Amino acid sequence: MASYSGRGVHGQVVHKLGARIVGGEIAEGEILDIGALGAELDVSLTVMREALKVLAGKGLTDARQKRGTYVRERTHWNLLDPDVIHWRMETGDGTQLLRDLADVRSIVEPAAAHRAALHRTEADLAALAAALDAMALPRTDPTAAAEADTAFHRALLAATGNEMLRRMDMLLEPGLRERDRMVHAHGDADDPVPSHRAVLDAVREQDPARAELAMLDLLAKAAEDLAHVTHTPDATPHL
Repeated sequence: MASYSGRGVHGQVVHKLGARIVGGEIAEGEILDIGALGAELDVSLTVMREALKVLAGKGLTDARQKRGTYVRERTHWNLLDPDVIHWRMETGDGTQLLRDLADVRSIVEPAAAHRAALHRTEADLAALAAALDAMALPRTDPTAAAEADTAFHRALLAATGNEMLRRMDMLLEPGLRERDRMVHAHGDADDPVPSHRAVLDAVREQDPARAELAMLDLLAKAAEDLAHVTHTPDATPHL
């Protein structure tokens, strides 16, 4: 699931309006005065309409005859969309998002590690090792560090040999990227390599019970790291 890659004025309008909607500055159910918004943002009606099409694709807006263009209720938003996740982080809803992500990970990833230890292939081990090597590189770029971390978890899901579990990356990755960028941006964050290596070692040795426990330890460590950088002790997952 990719974020919107539009550049220039069009992309700027998408991101400005999206952030205002997700942040609550433009309320659910509110009718959008496209002309007034276009004038405020100094863009044409054509640009506004194209931007609103993108937002409609994310479930944020809709248009009806007689009612006009309006903001949809939150229950219709695509909360797994990378841009929606980014806007939530940007506009102050990050704590709840990261708490929800931690809960989902605590349900999915220990079981995935258990299954990966039973079904991994040499190619899976190579992918996990490559991601771990990338994680061990000097962490001068938080985005690169986050991508390496994400690649490890993607490879672990793939190692389960279950196609549906493999596609859980679509659920986890957007939030995981935002979480990892936040953590890796702090120079005093603990080294994530040892906890990930423990998972890889157990998967390599085909020890499912140890792999599951190693993942539980990794998630507990991830919760501690997040609490450290956000100063929110209650960010730990409800295991």
